[in-house]
Amino acid sequence: MKLCVVAGTFNPIHNAHLALGNYIKEHCDYDNILYIPAFNPPHKELDVDLADHRFQMVKLAIASKVGFAISNIEFQNTRFSYTYFTMQELYKRYKVDGKIGFAIGYDAFKDITDWYEADKLKSLVHFLVFARSKEIDKERLSLLNYNGYKFSFMKMPPMEISSSEIRARLQKGLSVADKVPAPVLEYIRENELYRGE
Repeated sequence: MKLCVVAGTFNPIHNAHLALGNYIKEHCDYDNILYIPAFNPPHKELDVDLADHRFQMVKLAIASKVGFAISNIEFQNTRFSYTYFTMQELYKRYKVDGKIGFAIGYDAFKDITDWYEADKLKSLVHFLVFARSKEIDKERLSLLNYNGYKFSFMKMPPMEISSSEIRARLQKGLSVADKVPAPVLEYIRENELYRGE
């Protein structure tokens, strides 16, 4: 099985997260797109009480999508959700053909050498790099490639949607119906999420 991972806090998951998965499915040779919500990411402060809600929203968002799945792998331990540990565990759980694909934004990828065990992580994954703008440091990318960080640059047009914007709009009582899948919006309303940030 050829596996690609889309990981993140998904706080909440929105239409751009799904469009990214669709793009990978249509343009790359992967059998399954695995969404992995982070439980305790090392570089972001999150309300732990929202963890299960974030997981459930991802589950709802991908429920009708063929070839999309969700994993609770990062919910099964209390340590930080380091990508290196997660990838190691995925190879134990799945019969993976080749390297696992790992979707990543350009801003994060250019600093990938700062990630935990980055030198070991690079041997476990093939990076699929997505950029929000055309301002790319080609020298930096060449250096990363030279140092063994193998990647493919994705040409998906950027979508101007962010989870922080969605949370801000919800706090103000503004509509986000065009930014999140309908089942997710219903879940947010039913559970009264993001009202008192």
